[in-house]
Amino acid sequence: MAKKWVKFPYADAACRYEGPALRKAWIRLHKGDAEPYPKDAAVADAWRQYHAGAFAQAVEIGRSAGGAGMNAAVKAQCIYAHHLEADTKARLALFEEASRWAAEHRDRAPQDANAHYLYAYALGRYGQGISVAKALAQGFGGKIRDALATALSLAPAHAEAAVAFGAYQAEVIDKVGAIVAGLTYGAKKDAALGYFASAAKLFPESPIVRIEQANGLILLFGKDRLDGATRLYEVAAALPPADAMERLDVELAKRELA
Repeated sequence: MAKKWVKFPYADAACRYEGPALRKAWIRLHKGDAEPYPKDAAVADAWRQYHAGAFAQAVEIGRSAGGAGMNAAVKAQCIYAHHLEADTKARLALFEEASRWAAEHRDRAPQDANAHYLYAYALGRYGQGISVAKALAQGFGGKIRDALATALSLAPAHAEAAVAFGAYQAEVIDKVGAIVAGLTYGAKKDAALGYFASAAKLFPESPIVRIEQANGLILLFGKDRLDGATRLYEVAAALPPADAMERLDVELAKRELA
């Protein structure tokens, strides 16, 4: 890490899962990404730090543990970059680095659904940062599409991959138009809506699922779906967060509504 990371700004004891509390809460905490409970204690601790908002510690412990610990490290770095890193250049560097880690991990563990999802997530956030148009021109579209499709083929109940696939298709359609998006990238409006609906059904407790669905409606339909998007943001803002990522998403929804 080139500089000291910003501290998680919410002192929420409910996000701390000490000792056996992590295993007890695991199904709820990982309902979105279908990550199996770790066999390695160090990997479990990396996730414990992640859920508490100690993102720097999660990255350090996860990378040191290796293997499945890389999923915790990549996700921690991406969530930190997305929500807490204010400097644009630093944020892009964090996403780019995380995408490299995820790419290396999925090469070593091709059956790990989250390795593929997190590669797509990191690359997608990086692409948003440089602009969707530039990302598509650099060939990111196909890489993100294929990684998300692989993640969902390995873990059909992966709600975060489903909502990410919907968001990917909505962004591509918004940027290049429905015809080019369908022919070149396989992105279709009905498919995007289907992935959003699937994610909401799989993980109705998730703020980010509602937020991405709302954003997708605006990209696909513009002001015609503004009321529906606003309602989704209201739902997201009212959901009780189970960990640091969800708390950050809830606060994001509140800011957007304000």
